[in-house]
Amino acid sequence: MSNFKNYVNGEWTESASGETFENVNPADSRDIIGTFPKSGNADVAKAIEAASTAYKVWSAMPAPKRGDILRVAGDIFNRRKDELARVMTREMGKPVFETKGDIQEAIDTAYYSATETRRLFGYTAPSEMPNKMNLSFRMPIGVCGIITAWNFPIAVPSWKILPALACGNTIVWKPSEDSPMSANIFAEILEEAGVPKGVFNVIHGLGETGSAIVEHPDVKLIGFTGSTVTGKKIAERCGALNKKVSLEMGGKNAVIIMNDADIDLAIEGVLWGAFGTTGQRCTATSRAIVHKDVYDIFLQKLTEKTIALKLGAGLEDSTQVGPVINKKQYEKILGYIEIGKEQGARLVTGGAKAEGADVEHGNFIQPTVFADVTNDMRIFKEEIFGPVLSVSKANSYSHAIELANDCEYGLSSSIYTSDVNLAFSAIRSIEAGITYINAPTIGAEAHMPFGGIKGTGNGHREGGWTVFDIFTEWKTVYIDYSGGLQRAQIDNY
Repeated sequence: MSNFKNYVNGEWTESASGETFENVNPADSRDIIGTFPKSGNADVAKAIEAASTAYKVWSAMPAPKRGDILRVAGDIFNRRKDELARVMTREMGKPVFETKGDIQEAIDTAYYSATETRRLFGYTAPSEMPNKMNLSFRMPIGVCGIITAWNFPIAVPSWKILPALACGNTIVWKPSEDSPMSANIFAEILEEAGVPKGVFNVIHGLGETGSAIVEHPDVKLIGFTGSTVTGKKIAERCGALNKKVSLEMGGKNAVIIMNDADIDLAIEGVLWGAFGTTGQRCTATSRAIVHKDVYDIFLQKLTEKTIALKLGAGLEDSTQVGPVINKKQYEKILGYIEIGKEQGARLVTGGAKAEGADVEHGNFIQPTVFADVTNDMRIFKEEIFGPVLSVSKANSYSHAIELANDCEYGLSSSIYTSDVNLAFSAIRSIEAGITYINAPTIGAEAHMPFGGIKGTGNGHREGGWTVFDIFTEWKTVYIDYSGGLQRAQIDNY
């Protein structure tokens, strides 16, 4: 077992208290990956001081030069992909073919962010005065506190960290305590790429560590991915402290399957959307809303495919579905399964802990399908974040849309149909930040906006060109070369 450290001002450091926590392989509780610092206020303050000092130099570096460093980081992520994928799988559970995809998103984001450093465009506009120019520029914000979840230990942080660096900001990052080793490798990669000391810092810890980052007066922005409950608390504090905040929170994503859909294609999409990453994605397919005409055949085929899924440790090549992240989440998911039964949903398959010698030491739950789920049931409305799919019957297209929108979240959505008119109608009518046509609810691409509405977010979009709106502020400049006093906003007419 290894003892890992924080990364502060280009150095690997213990926590001031010397306290630690363990990182445990969710597929095998006997495998302790290592201990990590349980950081406190003093550790956070040290990292923020380093980031504040480094900001003066980093923000003054020409943006394309920062982009050169990010491009090199992309090359290193690519070189270390296989190694890092196995580390990620060991500490958070999903199969290696998925963790490789996680890293590919970071590679894509690094290259995309590097390119955008030559496109941090402002606007010019005509002045209402003669001999005067009006300009605007994107400016960096300062020290950014980044707090992320465990399920995408490299991809999701990269969506925030790499664009923030491209814009000239500095970073203090608290990764999840469930996937901390990946964060240390992230730091190694940025250091090798040439990111100067203090620009990027990693502080490990539990919830109080994140709170210390939020509360510190020198942190100007918080970028958060996690639960809606925690995100709302962060937003409340950032509002009181007048800090900019970007939130990516929960989801309860629905796929609509119409009676003209390619049923076999829809089933493949639902299987991947519901049970990829063991259902532990904010974009996971949690609800299938199926037209009454194809409801029975859909359930029959889906059940057969679900039963055939291979559970196991993600490091095994044959594994399709890995463990859930920890015992707390394991108990929560099993609790929701019991709630579903109690409230009258029909359990079609799964619904219990997985059995067998190859899964006995891990947090394995059978992929679970409930049928006849109505919109007054908790499993229809509440985020479970596990391998549980609720299937509901729709009488018509309009009924399906009504069911899909009957939810406090609004992240991702999908419809399977061969009717182009219905497809475009759904794009307009579904209340979500993302809609897929004839594809599952998962599969975001790095160069497109990512985010949701309602209880999922606070209006910002990560990914693509929109993420640069989060990590920059606008400066407006007026240049008067008339040689005399000209008074704008006075009645000159």
